[in-house]
Amino acid sequence: MMSATFQTLRTNFRRHGRDYLELTKPRVVALITFTAMVGMLLATPDMVPWDILLFGSLGIALMAGSAAAINHLVDRKADAVMARTRNRPLPSGHLEGWQVLSFASIIGLCGFGLLLVFTNPLTAVLTFASLIGYAVIYTLFLKRATPQNIVIGGAAGAAPPLLGWTAVTSQVDSGALLLFLIIYVWTPPHFWALAIHRRHDYANADIPMLPVTHGVAFTRLHILLYTILLFLVTMLPF
Repeated sequence: MMSATFQTLRTNFRRHGRDYLELTKPRVVALITFTAMVGMLLATPDMVPWDILLFGSLGIALMAGSAAAINHLVDRKADAVMARTRNRPLPSGHLEGWQVLSFASIIGLCGFGLLLVFTNPLTAVLTFASLIGYAVIYTLFLKRATPQNIVIGGAAGAAPPLLGWTAVTSQVDSGALLLFLIIYVWTPPHFWALAIHRRHDYANADIPMLPVTHGVAFTRLHILLYTILLFLVTMLPF
């Protein structure tokens, strides 16, 4: 059964390779992988072992791509009514739900296996927790439950430098938590700026982003306050 599913998916991938690539949100995954590698490099004064740097980064990238694909699947109805997302593979009809779920499962399992083999169980488990945090807790529940969705759900997006750190050290140190905190505080103002620009799309999709529920002026004030907080947080490592 699994072999037949894999064969079908491989045939479809040849036909819809660009669509499958889009499912992974490659630009976002590139940023995630970069920050994970920064965490690796800052975790040790020595050179990071090549297998951890290469396969650890690849494992994190694959699991991030899996989370992104699940996000596409969960958000397919909302994506269909938003101008920014209506041409994604699922709303456009290029791919079916089962194809997306199969693809996400395969690359997610491959990424988890790479992390187990080439890094350590802690990194594999924390990366899986980040996948669940973004693809399930944030996308399925928080995103539609509260205008503070990105503040609470931002923890998943802030994890990559911490994951890179633990891949090298096999433990969560204060340095890893500081890197996590910097990305965590950066996430809301970064995302709210996009939400202001796309507020009408979010309103049409019935997603309670902050500028939809509280207005643009209120959101701009929060962007300013979080930016000040971000400046202070970035001083903590010093």
